[in-house]
Amino acid sequence: MSQPEARFTIRSLFITAVATIIATVLALQVSGRISHPGDQTDGPIGDFTAVHVNPGEDFRMSSKPSELHAMCDQGYLTIAADVDPQFRGLLVDYKNRGVRCHSAGSAPVKPAS
Repeated sequence: MSQPEARFTIRSLFITAVATIIATVLALQVSGRISHPGDQTDGPIGDFTAVHVNPGEDFRMSSKPSELHAMCDQGYLTIAADVDPQFRGLLVDYKNRGVRCHSAGSAPVKPAS
């Protein structure tokens, strides 16, 4: 009995697979099915959760600090990244309203009516 003849080489299968992937990505790009974020000024920086803690109640949280810090800027709370302080965002609620804040020793900012 003779050995079965190899119909395709590993190299030709690999080249076909790579060409198929490239052609698929190009077809999806041309048809508009791949979206690229353009303006990232209004994108979310992170997902935050407010936790209600009653006085005297223990609350467990991670001992590892976040890579973000909060600042009070013009009476509103902003979140900035520790690695890039220029990258910061205004903290808003579910209706896109800014969260007010005040610095230590100053009075809270009154909302404009």
